[in-house]
Amino acid sequence: MNPIKLYHLSEEPNIKVFEPRPSPSHYGEINADVVFVVSDKFLYNYLLPRDCPRVTYYVNNNSSQEDINTFMGQKGADYVVTVESKWKSDINGTTLYCYEFLSEGFLLLDENAGYYISYKSITPISVRTITNLQKELSDRNVELRYIPSLFDLAERIQQSTLSFSLIRMRNAS
Repeated sequence: MNPIKLYHLSEEPNIKVFEPRPSPSHYGEINADVVFVVSDKFLYNYLLPRDCPRVTYYVNNNSSQEDINTFMGQKGADYVVTVESKWKSDINGTTLYCYEFLSEGFLLLDENAGYYISYKSITPISVRTITNLQKELSDRNVELRYIPSLFDLAERIQQSTLSFSLIRMRNAS
């Protein structure tokens, strides 16, 4: 069995060691400071500037054909990431650093989101610079969409049969 690939995306270059910090979201299972990483499958959720609010979604085994037609469109993407239009220039101007980690020492926190945590300091095994976020998303068969406001979409997607994530919505306008 291949080991799972785990990553942390940052706008900061040259991080040598990731130190545990308070969790940005409340999880009952977290009882101390942690290092957060994400599996390769869900890396696309973080291929944007850190503070950029986003609604992401994809088809699962229980998704209705009506929801697939309504939300996924006809382009054949595996995933959709929708952001507010005002973030376009930031997305085009942001460089991300993709830090890779060995899976040892990490605990699965949320399988549906691909979140893993470590309570210990962790050293990355490699780092890759990403300068074209839209190309990186496209290479992962992700459609990036721009709309004026995310709130209506976020409400509608939560009522759908699709799998979804609402990330950094506190920054949405």
